[in-house]
Amino acid sequence: MNMSVKRYCWSTIAIVAMATCGVTSAAAQLQDGKTRPAATSSTVPPAKAYDGLLTSFEQEMMGVAQAMPAEKYSFAPSQAIFTGSQTTKYEGVRTFGQMIAHIAQANYGIFRAVGGVQTTVDTKTIASLTSKDDLVAALKASFDYAHQSVARLTLENAFEMVLGTNSQTRATMAGYGVMHGFDHYGQLVEYLRMNGIVPPASQKM
Repeated sequence: MNMSVKRYCWSTIAIVAMATCGVTSAAAQLQDGKTRPAATSSTVPPAKAYDGLLTSFEQEMMGVAQAMPAEKYSFAPSQAIFTGSQTTKYEGVRTFGQMIAHIAQANYGIFRAVGGVQTTVDTKTIASLTSKDDLVAALKASFDYAHQSVARLTLENAFEMVLGTNSQTRATMAGYGVMHGFDHYGQLVEYLRMNGIVPPASQKM
């Protein structure tokens, strides 16, 4: 018997064995006279599912915002901190503080499309903030707003299209809000590293 035939035989035996076990198990269920409940899948309300995702993002972002010393909020990468052979241009790169302000503004803009929650906050003024205390407070407030918006997601409205978008839904906008924030989170982690600061998330590992 050649090797290919042997493999075929063993495969056939294995399949038959598994099928036999299945039949035996089914027979046992019939013999004991009890009805086994069918396996069911559970669902999680959209508001709860997305709030958990948002909370994870909030914890990571607030961690880096708190970790950077106040005097370093004006820090931005520059040619001066790299070797002379590197010629990357850094003109116009946001400072750490400007990045925090941008994320806070984006939270209001993106999550407004999710829940339509009204706010009295003038998001344009966030861009003019410079102190750590003011920026951290603005960031925290933007997350509070985002949670209020996500709380309005339901099974009925989660996939309603948001007007003025390219076929985006409330749910996809919520996902985008977290994705956008984590994109900038990765940049801010590098800002911390450039200043000799270990990101809080890495300190837990």
